[in-house]
Amino acid sequence: MNTHTPHHSPLDYIPAEIACARDYVSLAQRFIPADILAFISGGSGQDITLHNNETAFHRWAITPRVMPAPENATTAIQLFGKQLRHPLLLAPVAYQTLVHPQGELATAYAAKSTDTCMLASTLSSVTLEQIAQRSTAERWFQLYFQPRQENTNALIQRAIAAGYQAIVVTLDAAIQAPSLRAVRAGFKRPETVKAANLIDPGSDTPRHHSSCESRIFSSRRENAPTLQQLQQLIDESPVPVIIKGVLHPEDAGLLQQSGAAGIIVSNHGGRTLDGAPASLSVLPAIRATVGDQYPLLFDSGIRSGSDVFKAIALGADAVLIGRLQLYALSVAGALGVAHMIKLLREELELCMAMSGCATLADIRATELHKPF
Repeated sequence: MNTHTPHHSPLDYIPAEIACARDYVSLAQRFIPADILAFISGGSGQDITLHNNETAFHRWAITPRVMPAPENATTAIQLFGKQLRHPLLLAPVAYQTLVHPQGELATAYAAKSTDTCMLASTLSSVTLEQIAQRSTAERWFQLYFQPRQENTNALIQRAIAAGYQAIVVTLDAAIQAPSLRAVRAGFKRPETVKAANLIDPGSDTPRHHSSCESRIFSSRRENAPTLQQLQQLIDESPVPVIIKGVLHPEDAGLLQQSGAAGIIVSNHGGRTLDGAPASLSVLPAIRATVGDQYPLLFDSGIRSGSDVFKAIALGADAVLIGRLQLYALSVAGALGVAHMIKLLREELELCMAMSGCATLADIRATELHKPF
């Protein structure tokens, strides 16, 4: 049975039972209706990749050191010429009004209050201009290429005019296998929740194809940019172009050669090809391909500060937080998202202090071990 009324309205305080960032996962079940929760928490197909993303972190252990905690320790990072206070970025998550009335506006306020870079989605439920007015100085725009090039160009121009400092092109989600969990829960996006940025109102709905044409192949062709379109954007963009959704070292090398400013290693949180490798498992090979200095970010499966530490140790410069962002938003709006970021930072700092790491560069130089 579908219902789009939350079990509980979002709180204006942090509930006492939140002791760590991961606690938002279970608590969100009280605030998000079952069908919407199935859509958000589910991956694609049988959720194999979804589960592997999280369990991949369990295969690595951080070894404590006995020396005193280093002085002048910091989580600061230089990324694309900008100084960030910490390596936690808010991933581009679509349709955030599904879980909170203010949606991306609340998330943007949390980003501003915690000095966090926010990535605004093409499919955000408020406009990119409204997000820019609320967000921090550092904000990036996530771009889905549109079937009509003029619509894609208009999105890019609007993002640059609104002060977004990077364009993040998602390449791995031109088609997505359905989440069987969401299908079985009867999820349908409410008509009141729309992609506010899109010029063509039908751009975020499936297109109809002739009976002799493969719907899947056609959708891939319509929604994925050609190599020429991608190269033109990289060549002409006045801001860095970052590519999201890379899992193969060869793809990473080609994108680096094409002039992409950076890469985000991601399997879309397990929401594209079910059975794809966990993002963490391919991260070291991609780092080896692009070299030590090339900006490499990571997402898919982060639930704790120790996860952040492990991703950085295995090659990431920074990480993106996706589902945790929505769970915290559903519980306590902007306050919840800001608190979740604070907890992740403290959990990361604890790992750094106990492993003798004063900087993120020290984490990158840390050797992880097998847990047994």
